[in-house]
Amino acid sequence: MSNTLNQKIEELLYNRAKDFEIAKAIREDLKEYFKTLPEVFNQSGGKDFLVKHTKKIDSIIKIAYRVACREMFEEYIPLKNNIPITLVALGSYGREQMSLYSDIDLMIVYQDIPAYNVKEIIQKLLYILWDSKLKLGHRVHSLEELFEVANSDITIKTAMLESRFIDGSKMLWTKVQNTLSDIRKYNQKEFILEKIQERRAHHQKYPLTMEPNLKDGVGGFRDANMVYWIGKLLYNVPRIKELDTKIVTEEDYKEFRIALEFIFKVRTALHIVARKKIDTLRLEYLPDVARSLKLGDDYKAQMKLAKRVIGSLKTINLYSKIWIERLVRQIVPEIYKGYFLPEIESTKLSDILDSIEINSPFRAHPRLLSNLIHAKKPERVSKKIYKSVAKIFERKYSYSIFEMLLEAKLLGYLIPPMKKVIDLPQFDGYHRYSVDRHSVETLKALENIEDEFLKEIFESLPKSQKAMLKVVALLHDAGKGRKKDHHLVGASLFKIFAENLGMKEELIKMGEKLILHHTLMSKTAQREDIYNQKVVMRFASRFGSKNMLDLIYLLTYADMSGVGSGVYNSYTARLIKTLYKESLEALSNEHLLDETTRRVRAVDRLKRSQSFSQIPKILQNKILSIDSDAFFIRHTSKEIVAIAKEAYEVEDFKYLISNEKFLTIEVIRKIDFNLAYLLFKLNRLQVVSMEIVKLFDGIKYFKIDFNDKLDDDEIPLLEKHIKDSFRPQGKLPLKKPQIKEGEITIDCEHSKEYATMTLRTKNQSGLLAYLINVFDQFGIDIATAKIHTLKGRVNDLFLIEKNGNFCSNLEKLKELYT
Repeated sequence: MSNTLNQKIEELLYNRAKDFEIAKAIREDLKEYFKTLPEVFNQSGGKDFLVKHTKKIDSIIKIAYRVACREMFEEYIPLKNNIPITLVALGSYGREQMSLYSDIDLMIVYQDIPAYNVKEIIQKLLYILWDSKLKLGHRVHSLEELFEVANSDITIKTAMLESRFIDGSKMLWTKVQNTLSDIRKYNQKEFILEKIQERRAHHQKYPLTMEPNLKDGVGGFRDANMVYWIGKLLYNVPRIKELDTKIVTEEDYKEFRIALEFIFKVRTALHIVARKKIDTLRLEYLPDVARSLKLGDDYKAQMKLAKRVIGSLKTINLYSKIWIERLVRQIVPEIYKGYFLPEIESTKLSDILDSIEINSPFRAHPRLLSNLIHAKKPERVSKKIYKSVAKIFERKYSYSIFEMLLEAKLLGYLIPPMKKVIDLPQFDGYHRYSVDRHSVETLKALENIEDEFLKEIFESLPKSQKAMLKVVALLHDAGKGRKKDHHLVGASLFKIFAENLGMKEELIKMGEKLILHHTLMSKTAQREDIYNQKVVMRFASRFGSKNMLDLIYLLTYADMSGVGSGVYNSYTARLIKTLYKESLEALSNEHLLDETTRRVRAVDRLKRSQSFSQIPKILQNKILSIDSDAFFIRHTSKEIVAIAKEAYEVEDFKYLISNEKFLTIEVIRKIDFNLAYLLFKLNRLQVVSMEIVKLFDGIKYFKIDFNDKLDDDEIPLLEKHIKDSFRPQGKLPLKKPQIKEGEITIDCEHSKEYATMTLRTKNQSGLLAYLINVFDQFGIDIATAKIHTLKGRVNDLFLIEKNGNFCSNLEKLKELYT
């Protein structure tokens, strides 16, 4: 490339071409060069690619400088060393780490010696570079003003620390280096203090989220640069690797360098696919970046990429912190004032953990992080270490310790259930952090409750429950990243870990249930009608006691708060608190709660069944929306699915007749069905049980069992009666039954949505047909009916919707059936 361009430029110079023609040639060469970048990147990614890119830019600047000098001096051009100009690369360009679309930080240093026309040469050079469309960020200084300029602005001084010679006078470059040495030695303490404060501010602004900032964020290039800048300032070393081994060990540097090299590759790939300078690895770019890095085209490739990026940034941040502290220990020790550093001589991990006897939030001193990562520890967590970990959960601000362990990359070791979620990304559009970070943030929220009502609940808990809830908070998402439901996996992982901690069985069971249902409260509060008693009952039945409701309330608050600011806000707080209070009230209705609990268990069995898993998701949701608890309690999973499938496909009505040992009629209808007419036509048969269930989409299911069977030749007539029940009929000649006072019990306060009517009387021909007919006359909608006849007595229960037609007509109804 360079030879071809050089030849073309030489030819243009020979033909005395105009500057714009030379700039055009350079511009076209650059255009072709940028087209080849994806291919070049495939051959050499990471730092090697950036070095090649730097050399390309160097070659362009050298050509432009040569052209400027040739045009100024023509055939009388002096030696480079005699022209008092030197071209210097600054910043990332100086480090040979410049990204593809960054400004080219070029510094031109000169001495204004008469007869050399240096300012004209510099002006011509800049015009050529501008016309070549190079994105130039330049500064021009005389040698004499360098010191003053550098110390006028910390950003300029930082850039000058990274100076690299490109072209021009090497004699002048030597003088520049001497000045840079003076700059480096001047006000070192102030420079270091300001740079460290600057980095801390950047870390606050750009935390390590699911869309990390690869430059200024936690673990970004600026962290690595800080080590280089301070190393350069204090020891004038050209590379981090050349710092004293007391500061940077070979083993630590190897891990750091692998991480840094990968981030170099990711950023370059990001710039290539985005075709612009961009520092944030946004989720929209993950597929193309993963493909560019040859990780694959599928979702797994994106997960792999994001996970490795998060892990690499953590590694860079960790070692940068440790090395910077070692570098500045003697110069600015006050910068780590307030950081926690226990006095301990032992190098055993368990001893270090036991030494952390602090009951207030803290930030781990870099020296403590270093002690932790180099501590002696068994290959697997020992009983002694488990004992140390158990004590951590008993402390008031345990989250600070787990933050430290996460930073020291020890969380997966000390908390084995979390191994698979370390650095695990979450692409759900909801979570801001990777699973491990979110888990620690959840624990942090639990230990720093801002809601006074919840804070009071938490403080009232026994110590053992507080510790258990902290373990739950840390492990609630430990089951993620697997094929099975993370709630189920997480509950199992918690049980094993809690047993290793020596937790009591009762607490373990509580913790399992909390993890199994840790998303239920937020989903119910935000997605369902929390003023619907059925909804509240089903939620409350999962927990069954005020104590468990308190715990799930606290966990929900912590989990939502751990996602990020604004997730648990005044609106969501109000919804969740309302659900909590409604659930407390529901606990007092033991009968309904017991029935709902049985339904919930039946629904759990249904969800686990093969027949349920094989039907479409839309039908699954319709089944789960059925209000009747009895329907789920009475029927097997297969029966429920079979009935639902029939209902899903029904156009008007379907029926099924079974006439083996006794007659059973099942009807699924979408259109009006005159049940009273059918019962009237079959009044010579005794009804022993009847089920009425409102399914979904306005469809009802009826099942009627009789005490006898029909002759086979009677079946056609029965079918006619069933079909006639779907046609308009006249008034039925029904005989009024004999029902004594007290044999009917009506409860209009059964629940917010339903009333009940219980009938206990002697069995009579046409009794049921008469009652159903009365209900039809008043437009009373039966949600569920339980009909049972034994030894000549009926024991019937009707669950009736409160639609205004039942409880408001009680006196009129009594006249009809008493």
